[in-house]
Amino acid sequence: MQFAVLSLFPDMFTSPFAQSIIGKAVEKGLLGIATHQLRNYAAGRHQVTDDTPYGGGDGMVMKAEPVCHGIEDMRHRYPEAHVVLMTPQGQRFNQAEAEHLAQKQALVFVCGRYEGFDERIRSYVDAEYSIGDYVLTGGELPAMVVMDAVARLVPGVLGNEDSARQDSHSDGLLEFPHYTRPAEFRGEKVPEVLLSGNHARIQEWRRNEQCKRTEERRPDLWQRYTQQHKSDN
Repeated sequence: MQFAVLSLFPDMFTSPFAQSIIGKAVEKGLLGIATHQLRNYAAGRHQVTDDTPYGGGDGMVMKAEPVCHGIEDMRHRYPEAHVVLMTPQGQRFNQAEAEHLAQKQALVFVCGRYEGFDERIRSYVDAEYSIGDYVLTGGELPAMVVMDAVARLVPGVLGNEDSARQDSHSDGLLEFPHYTRPAEFRGEKVPEVLLSGNHARIQEWRRNEQCKRTEERRPDLWQRYTQQHKSDN
């Protein structure tokens, strides 16, 4: 899986992806991460990437020329690339979308700044994503979130392939509670069923806890899950 990033602040990606699981996956050649400075695609000595909006208003808008030139260069470098625009106006990113993107050979992330993009940029991308109903200073952090969520689904990145399949949201429910040693900590004991060695009972307990936790903490997910299973039946 190849990740490429178009950003005014490409150095932001260096440290987060040099660490832990992602860093090891890059070392093994399972992932490739390349960052590209958007200013390099801007014309003129000052390499300006923003301008005032037509019609007036506060803030600056990212110009179409440098961003589109950057996207065209990425498509030339990575012919199979799926180009993603990170924007608060985009589709809400979730686990299903992470699984969808993980099937791609290469992903290009376009990270904005200022008040947003010239609207004409949108016709040059394949998808638009938002990670939540709030606004950040730029698209770099959202791009990192999406990259991390997708990267862990790439075969070989996680040490245990079953881990991703058991995560929260993978089956529409939140994950079940986890415990490890010691069996008792400050008066709180590990549920006896987890110490029983009875795998059928353990699986039943975990499923019940998933349902209980989802219903209590995320009633929206629980409603969607129950409706889906009613339609399946």
